Amino acid sequence: MRLFVALDIDEPIRERIARFMDGVRGFAPDARWARPESLHITLKFIGQWRGEALEEVRRTLSSVQAQAVGLNLRGYGFFPSAKSARVFWVGIETGPELGVLAKSVDENLSTLGIARETHAFSPHLTLARGSGGSGSPRRQRNDGPNRDFQKLQEKLAALPAPEFGTMTAREFFLYESKLGPGGSRYTKLATFPLL
Repeated sequence: MRLFVALDIDEPIRERIARFMDGVRGFAPDARWARPESLHITLKFIGQWRGEALEEVRRTLSSVQAQAVGLNLRGYGFFPSAKSARVFWVGIETGPELGVLAKSVDENLSTLGIARETHAFSPHLTLARGSGGSGSPRRQRNDGPNRDFQKLQEKLAALPAPEFGTMTAREFFLYESKLGPGGSRYTKLATFPLL
């Protein structure tokens, strides 16, 4: 099983982002666009995990103690940079609670032998990935100019930063990701409350 931990987004925000994506998708036709129903805020990518040991992950995540998280989804950007863009994302403004939650999830899962994150948590909502190459937000050795998002960047530069809305996340989820011909499909396996 391929697993990750994430926050879901409220339906009104999902709908606003879907309309935005519909309006700009044509400016980056070679990119792999996320399906609106699959949008989420990743806290921790676990990777492949033994199905028979899934209960260990559930039990470990149930011990995470963190506060509800206020989120403001607005603006956009490109990883690792606008010039060598591989990922197009929506920005997330939040207080320290989101970083505390991500760190707690990371620390708790490390007790199961899951590698800890080596980079600072950078909250974002991925809308599209460039064709070919890595979808990683971090710089890669072979990074160079990428034309997948060039026309999109030109169009967006003439528009005001989009505002998608605010929400409070009161729970987080363990997801399974199944790769398929039409992209990944995500299934919620467990829900964990935030205080």
